[in-house]
Amino acid sequence: MSAVCPGITNGAIMLRISRDLVIDEDDIEIGFVRASGPGGQNVNKVSTSAQLRFDTRKLTLPGDATIRLARIAGQRMTKDGVIVIHAQRFRTQERNRQDAIDRLTEILREAMVRPTPRRATRPTFASKQRRLDGKKRRSDVKAGRGGRFDD
Repeated sequence: MSAVCPGITNGAIMLRISRDLVIDEDDIEIGFVRASGPGGQNVNKVSTSAQLRFDTRKLTLPGDATIRLARIAGQRMTKDGVIVIHAQRFRTQERNRQDAIDRLTEILREAMVRPTPRRATRPTFASKQRRLDGKKRRSDVKAGRGGRFDD
């Protein structure tokens, strides 16, 4: 489900991540290895698991987006700034390859979105009043519980 930009430069396909970010598909390295887990004989014979490597140093991102990208990628990003994604959900190389590219574009899209800053708000007079009324009611209930012993 990745958005492939129709513009082809130097024979390379460009992936449009957002309005401001386009990456060259040649910058993405994809290798195939044997998948782990269940799958019978097929998993032992065929290298269907895709391993995507993308060097983020080839991107020119704003400073805040770079920080968000490192946070979102988490352990998938190496110290050198290379994002490594393993895709082995499907039984074919092509579907795993597309899955890895989709996951990379999703990470990059999420990093490009600036979070909206929280605006501090104050409680309304009515909400303060309701809170105090509730506290008063609860206080009266608790005060009425105690048994008064006169000596």
